[in-house]
Amino acid sequence: MKLWVCIFLLKSTFIKVKKIFISFNIKKGVSIVLRNIFFDTGKSILRSESNSELDRLVKLMKDVPSLKIEISGHTDNTGSASLNNTLSQDRAQAVVTYLIGKGIAAASLGALFEARGLKVSLNKLDPYINVDPGTMSPFQHGEVFVTNDGTETDLDLGHYERFVRFQATKKNNFTAGKVYEEVIKKERRGNYLGGTVQVIPHITDEIKRRIKAGAKGADIAIVEIGGTVGDIESQPFIEAIRQMMLELPVSRTALAHLTLVPYIKVSEELKTKPTQHSVKELRSLGLQPDCLICRLEQELPQDEKKKIALFCSVDPKSVISMHDAETVYSIPLLLYAQGVDKILLKKLNLSSVKPPKLNDWKRVVEAKLNPKKKVSIAVVGKYVDLKDSYKSLNEALDHAGIVNLAKVEIDMIDASKITKSNVSKVLSQHQAVLIPGGFGSRGVEGMIYACEYARLNKLPYFGICLGMQIAIIEFSRNVLGYKSANSTEFNEKTKYPVIGLVTEWKDATGKTELRNKNSDLGGTMRLGGQECSIKENSLSQRLYKKNKIIERHRHRYEVNPEFKDALVKGGMDIVGTSLDGKLAEMIEIKKHPWFLGCQFHPEFTSNPRDGHPIFNDFILKAIKIKR
Repeated sequence: MKLWVCIFLLKSTFIKVKKIFISFNIKKGVSIVLRNIFFDTGKSILRSESNSELDRLVKLMKDVPSLKIEISGHTDNTGSASLNNTLSQDRAQAVVTYLIGKGIAAASLGALFEARGLKVSLNKLDPYINVDPGTMSPFQHGEVFVTNDGTETDLDLGHYERFVRFQATKKNNFTAGKVYEEVIKKERRGNYLGGTVQVIPHITDEIKRRIKAGAKGADIAIVEIGGTVGDIESQPFIEAIRQMMLELPVSRTALAHLTLVPYIKVSEELKTKPTQHSVKELRSLGLQPDCLICRLEQELPQDEKKKIALFCSVDPKSVISMHDAETVYSIPLLLYAQGVDKILLKKLNLSSVKPPKLNDWKRVVEAKLNPKKKVSIAVVGKYVDLKDSYKSLNEALDHAGIVNLAKVEIDMIDASKITKSNVSKVLSQHQAVLIPGGFGSRGVEGMIYACEYARLNKLPYFGICLGMQIAIIEFSRNVLGYKSANSTEFNEKTKYPVIGLVTEWKDATGKTELRNKNSDLGGTMRLGGQECSIKENSLSQRLYKKNKIIERHRHRYEVNPEFKDALVKGGMDIVGTSLDGKLAEMIEIKKHPWFLGCQFHPEFTSNPRDGHPIFNDFILKAIKIKR
């Protein structure tokens, strides 16, 4: 029987301020204030309209590591002074929570354990009530990551799969909504024999059951709890962790706590009080961290480590500095240099495992920091104001840059702003065009203009999901002469429905799935890994070096089979199909130097150590374009 142990990762962003104000310098002497940070009256929950402004800040923080950020907040003069002070505090904390929530500590820990030869499972627990992120707005939640078994999950699972060679499943991510849904189902079935259903033990037992299911077969299971310590919705999850740490042998569990150490610019000092308060809160809930991972701008000084250790009752060596790095892929090496894996393995009685092999990560970091060339890619999409909406896509382009020793400059272009008259000007400086997935009609015509420009000007074109459908529509209109060609998603009455709602397909098990437009939003998708047959001697076959592949899908619409013959006759080659030959999966244009569309999402299976064959070749071809 395989041993499995747990490392629980909890986040905290406690920070004491009285006002909300965010400013940063772009260049010396110029200050910019972010004003579009919105809250409802009397509340501290960030409204979704704030996300684009905060992502602007996140991007600048990444681009300019030396930036010093001041966060303060304000309320109006309605209500009592004490109430407003509390509210301003909570609002400031909400902003900080958003900023720190971009971390990858769990994935980096997983990479270190994997490098030692241990089989790792990574699990994300999300306290929100939504059953899954599938129907949540990308502007509010960021990208929906799709696992091979067809589960729509939190974008953090994308980090996990990029850093660790493990394949996440539906067992590795669950929400409070899923937990409550299952408990209520059991209650309605009579499983509790008419007894009172309570948070303890019924909700906590279900959380523990799911954690163990996600850990099955692993040597080490890393369990990351979303939200922050002190959130009311996180309480059942923290209580479940407390119970597990009592139920399992001491050597089978370890608790790592991710905490923010803010820097106060005016006084030029680090504030350790937030960390102290956070650990105090954890201890009041019955949990004592074994390790503190401190998120901050600059390396945590030894004196501050000792101070935190003293007040938080941990060994100074267990206070880890996760400060800003030149690249996110440096984080595993940064944590290894401080011995965080040794600390946790000792707690888990696994200190005898073999030393880590980190050459792959050293190679990735070297390639990322020292590119030999650069390339400009135009990504024409719908959700360009929020970078996390295309998280996996951006990462895949970055990975391809690492493989090709090139710096990939990604220009996110709002498709709704592209017109027939300005498309040439907008794309004139770019070496390739990529159109990603998306839903809805907004920006579609701009995408079609961008696709046409790439086709006519022999620029490398890569269409993913909607991007492939756009290529079909553009080709049908401008090459086949079907001027009103469209998808039924955008025009149900189009004379030439070259793209239509998929109603039947086979899932990964071979079972036939049937859907219609009236099905639940969460049930109309063709989701997860699907097999694809690739045509011999095609570009796609050359890239994959195989005739059958499995890639992940997330879409409702497909190429209409009635138009396949006309497309092929006109010069578009359907080079990839479902195994039964009914669904078009990949397209190429024979007389174009590099034009490829795929109905699936290859970005979900890219990683920094290998890249992805399509992305790697796309960037290689783009590098050769002179603009």
